[in-house]
Amino acid sequence: MTNFWHAFADMHAVSARGPFVLDRGEGVHVWDEAGTRYLDATAGLWFANVGFGRGEIADAARAQMAKLPAYSTFGDFSNRPVEDLADRVAAVAPVHGSKVFFTSGGSDSIDSVTKIARRFWQLNGQRNRTVFIKRQHAYHGMHTAGTSLAGIPANQEGFGELLGDVEQVPWDDAGALREAIHRIGAERVAAFFCEPVIGAGGVFPPPPGYLDSVREICRETGVLFIADEVITGFARCGDWFASSRFGLEPDLVTCAKGITSGYLPLGAVVAAPRVADVFFAEGAGLFRHGYTYSGHAAVAAAALANLDIIEREGLCDRALELEKELPEVLAPLLAHEQVDEIRSGTGVLAAVQLSAERIEADPSFPIQVVGACRANGVLTRALATGALQVSPSLVIDDAGLSELAEGLSAGLDASA
Repeated sequence: MTNFWHAFADMHAVSARGPFVLDRGEGVHVWDEAGTRYLDATAGLWFANVGFGRGEIADAARAQMAKLPAYSTFGDFSNRPVEDLADRVAAVAPVHGSKVFFTSGGSDSIDSVTKIARRFWQLNGQRNRTVFIKRQHAYHGMHTAGTSLAGIPANQEGFGELLGDVEQVPWDDAGALREAIHRIGAERVAAFFCEPVIGAGGVFPPPPGYLDSVREICRETGVLFIADEVITGFARCGDWFASSRFGLEPDLVTCAKGITSGYLPLGAVVAAPRVADVFFAEGAGLFRHGYTYSGHAAVAAAALANLDIIEREGLCDRALELEKELPEVLAPLLAHEQVDEIRSGTGVLAAVQLSAERIEADPSFPIQVVGACRANGVLTRALATGALQVSPSLVIDDAGLSELAEGLSAGLDASA
């Protein structure tokens, strides 16, 4: 056992059994240090959209590192890869004319967007608009702002109050959003945070008409609509952004993960003209926010290579095919006595919800099933609801889908 402190881990348990060390990856598979192969059902952590082993991404980063690995982008400093990447992302953004602010990852992007939203209202002379509205089951990263915006109670326990002025509404009730804005007062509400498909909170696709309704409510009340696309962006939902697919035209978008397919850490906030123009206007002054690695040159080079692959291989279209194929291969699992529900149907995102009765009797049951799936060659993890995450890389083929379903089924059988 080394001195590494793992994320989201019971370190006493990890220390007792030792870490599970992965050694390499190719396509939708990874291998541990003993040489055992596994089908990766999670694309790392929702991020490996183009799969593992893409040498051209590594080559792009390596070439840029040899030339200029990184430099501050504070003030007027920049570099060519980040300039090109900003233009590339803006070209596929849900709203034409958007600007792109780079971060080091999804949690950074959420923290950044909360400051951008509140500063936007201050610049518009509405300093009282500080309240954020979040959804039940929501996950928005684990920085201070993201923890406060979570709709997963367990992720907030033990930290005390972090970010103030946060209200929660049900995840599937547009009317509840309207009522909350009316109760709080639209003149006090800064923004509504919305994952087009709720991810880590349990994979909840949007109910029919929900996204259109909440978007219209925000337009009517002037509330900023923030689409958290850290998981759904960059082809996972059948378009460059889920917001584009559903015609949401968000005021702000947060993204990360698929922008590099996880090859290097990167995130972004994409600001539509309604927001960006205020910050770019004469008299807006210095925006006192940014990170050491905002606009990291080598990371941007890797991202550009990754976007080339997504475009060249038609992975947006492939995601639409998988949107139909994935539920079909998972459907037989619904007959298993340990499975209550399978949630899927929007993008390459699914959850195999384990038996609530079994979880109530033994809260550790989801972890047991995850371990049994690993023993049967499939890597998955337990989501907040006690469901198994299924979000493979977009390059998975028919053989991989069969391997995925068979491994999950064997894991469930072994846990019965």
